Amino acid sequence: MATEGLAADTTEDGSRARAARRDRAVRAAVAHHLVGGEPTAEPLVCLLDLAGIRASVAALHTAFAQALVADTPVLHAFAVKAAPLVPVLRLLADAGMGCEVASAGELALSGAAGVPPGRTVLDSPAKTTAELREALALGIAVNADNHQELERLDALVASAPTRSPLGLRVNPQIGAGTIAATSTATPTSKFGVALRDGDARARVLHAYRERPRLSRLHTHSGSQGVPLALLAEGVREAYELAEEINAAAGRRQVDTLDIGGGLPVDFHSDEHQPSFDAYVHALRKAVPGLFAGGYGLVTEFGRSLLAKHGLVLARVEYTKSAGGRPIALTHAGVQLATRTVYAPTAWPLRVLVYDGSGLPRGGRPLVQDVAGPACFSGDLIARERALPALAPGDLVALLDTGAYFFTTPYGYNSLPRPAVYGFDLTADGEVHFKPARAAQSTAQIVAEAGGDLRDALLGP
Repeated sequence: MATEGLAADTTEDGSRARAARRDRAVRAAVAHHLVGGEPTAEPLVCLLDLAGIRASVAALHTAFAQALVADTPVLHAFAVKAAPLVPVLRLLADAGMGCEVASAGELALSGAAGVPPGRTVLDSPAKTTAELREALALGIAVNADNHQELERLDALVASAPTRSPLGLRVNPQIGAGTIAATSTATPTSKFGVALRDGDARARVLHAYRERPRLSRLHTHSGSQGVPLALLAEGVREAYELAEEINAAAGRRQVDTLDIGGGLPVDFHSDEHQPSFDAYVHALRKAVPGLFAGGYGLVTEFGRSLLAKHGLVLARVEYTKSAGGRPIALTHAGVQLATRTVYAPTAWPLRVLVYDGSGLPRGGRPLVQDVAGPACFSGDLIARERALPALAPGDLVALLDTGAYFFTTPYGYNSLPRPAVYGFDLTADGEVHFKPARAAQSTAQIVAEAGGDLRDALLGP
């Protein structure tokens, strides 16, 4: 397959290459009847640019490899919650990624994708005993969220020895970014041990002294809306705590730092910024010791690897006007872009317009709303957006949706989950589609809604 734009993923040329691949994919999706007009085509389809995904993974690995001392152990684990699709996890694993999981379901998806236990990390603030027991039996790395969980792990390890690396998540309490809901190092965050509360730091030091097998330290300061400097400050706090733990132990007890993910994404352009190189530069400036070879590293990126490489294509079904403003009614709404609908200023999406044949639609911009199919007034993808005038049969494209959008659908109105395809381009520009998830049928919707238990609530 062609790898156009891979070497220049974060440059202007790379952005143009991604845009060109996107336009080719839209035309091909219409030509292959993956989306478009009735009766043969679906009103909605989701696409993933496979070359773009591979390029992002390569950029991540290269950025850290160039900065680290040779032979430093590194695991780049993909945050499964960002795109819980087995074929996607398999693609990422083939490109050198592990998995970071936060539930029994995500662990099952990781296993189904063939990711080895030794390349899997379990993080969650509310792990059950059963989840912990399974992870320990498999040898999966576990980051405890709190002191009570450490005590639970003590009992489990005493009853059944494990090869799982164990760590503790700490909250450096360094503050929030611009989106409170995705800032995880605030003074009152639910995640990890809050280091600045009372004697919390002393308790952490004691916990490591009492548990010689605790060999990892984990932190994650946030996600979208958190600037690089704040992310790096959170890592510096964890690094300094690890140094303190090891000094108190008189040995290298903590040998691995799990620094999480959280690199934000530019939702306003095709630029892949900030880059992984920029993040590594910020880390080297704030925490130079991190790259000196004294610690192995684990990362847990999600959105920054996939967001820019996802695309929703939805048919415009009807157009109308209300209060003098045009409205286009489409098939993409809250069921795919939940965060955008409920928090549009924090999670804006770019919208492109194509005609029914998949060609970009031109014309003078017209201020209009782009609405989804759900039955509530707030189901709007774009409000008062200047776009070429939309007409029935056109396609709207929602950009940068490869993570946390169509990969994690919301069941409002029992709207079906759309099909997902990955696409690649051959050297001569031909688009090849590969299925990643089949469209959900109405029979599957009924089954998920307890259809086989229809009469279970009747009778005495």
